[in-house]
Amino acid sequence: MLKAITIIAIVLAVGIVVVLALAATKPDSFRVERSLAVKAPADVIYPMIANFHFWTGWSPYEGRDPAMKRSFGGAEQGKGATYAWDGNNNVGAGRMEILEASTPSKIRIKLDFERPFEGHNTAEFTMVPQGDATLVTWAMYGPAPFMSKLMQVFMNFDNMIGKDFEAGLVSLKKLTEK
Repeated sequence: MLKAITIIAIVLAVGIVVVLALAATKPDSFRVERSLAVKAPADVIYPMIANFHFWTGWSPYEGRDPAMKRSFGGAEQGKGATYAWDGNNNVGAGRMEILEASTPSKIRIKLDFERPFEGHNTAEFTMVPQGDATLVTWAMYGPAPFMSKLMQVFMNFDNMIGKDFEAGLVSLKKLTEK
């Protein structure tokens, strides 16, 4: 019996060391990015992103908690606009603030998550004209502290977050191509 417990303890210890070693090999930062061509001019798309009040019409995170509490502050739109949310485990809690708003081509947002995990990242939207369409790119990037690296051993952040970005861009496309 003691021999079996010893073997189990050794296997568990080796497993933990392997997971920690794998986490240590992950990069110190991350970037998730998706793009979609939208058949609308950038000046039609830009306000849907630069004004947080419009996010309920296209953001993939807005419908995950019908009881989510939202608060808006700062400027009405563009640089200085803020948006805070507090919801269930599907959306967590956090705050966004637009740091840069270059009409109609770029919006950079400070993105602070409070829960379920603390995180301090940057979200960025760029709109580049391409013929009769606009290439809209949604990116999020930031540091990857050790806890994030540990989670990446078991989860693919690019796939997980990327699916949400793809869904949001499709909704933004439907909203602006009308």
